[in-house]
Amino acid sequence: MSKFPEGLYASKPHENAPEFVKAKLSIKRETLLKFLGASNEDWINIDLKESKEGKWYCQIDDYKRPEDETFTPSIEKKLKENFPASISDKDLQEDANDFLF
Repeated sequence: MSKFPEGLYASKPHENAPEFVKAKLSIKRETLLKFLGASNEDWINIDLKESKEGKWYCQIDDYKRPEDETFTPSIEKKLKENFPASISDKDLQEDANDFLF
């Protein structure tokens, strides 16, 4: 998959756009559909970025958390201090991972 979503384009809002308009996105339907059809991912996360030259663009966020990445012992200590003792370590880790990642 391309690092850039083909058929999805971003630009700054029009200068007369209201303050609550943060970006303008344009979709070239056939191109984007072809791009999405080539992916087998359930989710495609996209970051809206600005180049050094000031041009806005979309880029695929393809970060995948490693399977063995877990929370640190200091976080575990804080969680155990703030949650009832009846919560198992496994449940605590799952809840922490859901919250943190």
